[in-house]
Amino acid sequence: MKYISTQGQTPPQSFEDILLMGLAPDGGLFMPEFWPQITPGIQADFQGAHYTEVAHTILSHFVGDDISTSDLRADIEDAYAKFDDPRIAPLVEIAPQRYILELFHGPTLAFKDMAMQVLGRLFARALKKRGGRATVLAATSGDTGAAAIAALGGLENISVIVLHPNGRVSEVQRRQMTTSKFGNVHNIALDGTFDDAQSIVKSLFTEENFANTVNLTAVNSINFARIAAQSVYYFTAAAALGVPASFVVPTGNFGDIFAGEAAARMGLPVQRLIAATNTNAIMVRALNEGYYEAGSAQHTISPSMDIQVASNFERALFEASNRDIIGIRRAMGMFAKHHKLSLSPAWRTALRARYGAGSADDEETLATMARIFSETGRLIDPHTAVAVAVANKTQTDGPVVMLSTAHPAKFPDAVAKATGRTPALPQCLGGLYEGAERMTVLPNDKTAIRQFIEDHAAA
Repeated sequence: MKYISTQGQTPPQSFEDILLMGLAPDGGLFMPEFWPQITPGIQADFQGAHYTEVAHTILSHFVGDDISTSDLRADIEDAYAKFDDPRIAPLVEIAPQRYILELFHGPTLAFKDMAMQVLGRLFARALKKRGGRATVLAATSGDTGAAAIAALGGLENISVIVLHPNGRVSEVQRRQMTTSKFGNVHNIALDGTFDDAQSIVKSLFTEENFANTVNLTAVNSINFARIAAQSVYYFTAAAALGVPASFVVPTGNFGDIFAGEAAARMGLPVQRLIAATNTNAIMVRALNEGYYEAGSAQHTISPSMDIQVASNFERALFEASNRDIIGIRRAMGMFAKHHKLSLSPAWRTALRARYGAGSADDEETLATMARIFSETGRLIDPHTAVAVAVANKTQTDGPVVMLSTAHPAKFPDAVAKATGRTPALPQCLGGLYEGAERMTVLPNDKTAIRQFIEDHAAA
């Protein structure tokens, strides 16, 4: 298996290459040259199989010969060994034909752990094999940073530098990053939005001399290994149901929902993928109206979705265009310059055949959290509530699976406002409010970020 860039100016790479590179040097995103096929017979075997077995079956198609079968199996089993539910990603029915897929049972209580725990182990293995050092650079809207720290904190030969938008994440999310005691972890609170942080990160990767000097790599969802690992829970959910379902996905950077497209392209029968957003509804406009246009990100009670530039949408466009590399390069160049893009009728038709989209504002989100608590006794976080609210407004056939991307304890203020109940802090977060915070507040300026990285990188 080789991997190509969506913008076509980087030679094909191996899995190990793209794992360590993260973003392609030409500014594009890596994609497999072809989608491996998980046959109906193999999918039938997933019914009753443990999550780690399904993960091994799927990921083995992507790693090729770069990682041995025994090493891959060992890393996967180790990655999920300490999840607080042995099912890893349990599917819970909350109403007839309505299910919540719980993706928050990892060490940082967010869905990012589902892939990051695997990626961290594969990353460390590949780096040890090749030698040298690496600087992991991640922009986060709240959860990726903590998941990266949990996966890579304390590892030799790696520096972890995380940018989060200052004042735009929950206190729990912030403290999960800034109270880390690992000496190789460095937090930047950027005076800007997540989109600003993400833009700086992507720009720094295209500065080839700088990137090579500090051995720059990425572990957020622009790294295809994350997408591959996240596709697994679509297969396990479908196996548990036994029939094709629609998936409603809280959507910010479009990586989690594109993992659903990846699963579908590997052969998983999927009724529909529905992007659920808050008032930062760029994906609703893109998918429903054909205009991909970034505005100013609004601060909401579901901050992980306060995003106006969804990086992984480039991957969806790549497939919708039948992998038209020239067209994608032109379109992404236009979007980078003008912050808007009108999708061609052909691209829009292809996207709408696979995706739907809807949004819920803060008032709807709070009302949904209150209703679910009243009807089921279940507390849900605001991102999950956005998915539930959108699912209730979307006409679908058959079962609907709503992805629950974070534990409610990560957003106690919003949960308490909606339900009058403050969710208990799980044992794994004990002492979170007692640890000293370490972070550096920096301006929204690439030069300042570059200098910080040079001062702290594993050069």
